[in-house]
Amino acid sequence: MNPEDKTWRLNMLVLMFSMNLISDVQATWWLLGMPSSYQNVLELNPTSYGNRCKELYYLVKRQRELCNLSYNILHSVGLGAKMGIEECQYQFQMSRWNCTTFNDTSVFGGILAVKSREKAYVHAISSAGVAYSITRSCSKGELAVCGCDNRIRQRDTRGRWAWGGCSDDIGFGSKFSRDFVDSGEDEKTAEGLMNLHNNRAGRRALKRNMEMLCKCHGVSGSCSMRVCWRQLKPFRQVGEWLSRKFDGATHVRAVMKQDNLMLIPWKENIKRPSKKDLVYLEESPDFCYRNET
Repeated sequence: MNPEDKTWRLNMLVLMFSMNLISDVQATWWLLGMPSSYQNVLELNPTSYGNRCKELYYLVKRQRELCNLSYNILHSVGLGAKMGIEECQYQFQMSRWNCTTFNDTSVFGGILAVKSREKAYVHAISSAGVAYSITRSCSKGELAVCGCDNRIRQRDTRGRWAWGGCSDDIGFGSKFSRDFVDSGEDEKTAEGLMNLHNNRAGRRALKRNMEMLCKCHGVSGSCSMRVCWRQLKPFRQVGEWLSRKFDGATHVRAVMKQDNLMLIPWKENIKRPSKKDLVYLEESPDFCYRNET
C-alpha cells in the first residue's frame, strides 16, 4: 500500500470513528465541503477514485454511483458543498444564527433537527452550490459527461446576434444536482417534502441568475456582428437572492390529499408558495437563549 493510500484510509478511520460518536445525527454529503473531507477529495487520483467512492460512508448508494461517473465529479460536488457552506456563513454573518459548522458528521449541528427556515436555506444554498459547481466544470471541460449548452443555439435571435462561445449548461447542472442531492430524501414524509421543495428552489435560483454576455466583431470596432452566450452570475448573487427568499419563507404543514402527501400554508389566508419560494414546517428556536440541544 503506497503512502497516499495509507493517509486516505487513516483519514477515513478518523471520520468513521467521529460518526460513531454522533449517533443522533445522520452523516451527510455536506461533509464533502468541510476542510478535512474536501482536502481528501482533492487528493483523489484518476486510478483510485472509483474504489474510494465506495468508501465514502456519508454518501447514499445513488450518490456513490454518481461519484463513479467521472474522476472530477467528486471534486465538483465537494467544491459545490464548500461554496454552499461559505455563502451561507457570509449571508448570515451578522445574525444570531450565523450558519456555524461543526467538525463532526452533523456539519451544521443540532439546528437542522428543527424543520425551520434556517434548515430551508441550508438545503437551498447547498443544492444551488452543487448545480453551480457542476455547471461551471462542464463549461471548463473538466467533466467527460457534459460540456457547453449547445441547445441554446437553436433559439432564434432574429438576426440581432449570433450564438457563440460556451454557454453554461445549467440544465445539466441542475439535473445532476437533483439526482445527487435529492437522492437521500424521502418524499413520503413531511420533512422529506420540505427538503425536496427547498432543494428545487435553490436550483431555480440559478436559472434566475443567468446573464447574457456578448462580444462585438467587425472592421475597426464597427460591431457589425455580435456573438453572445449565456453564463451564470457570481454565486454571491444567488446567495443574496435566496436570503430574500429566507426572509419571506412560508410556514407550511403536510396534509394527505388523494393518497398524496402535500405541503400547504399553515394558515388558510396565506398565499400558496411557488416553486421558487422557501418553505418550513416549524418555527425557528429563539437564538437569544442558550439551547444545549
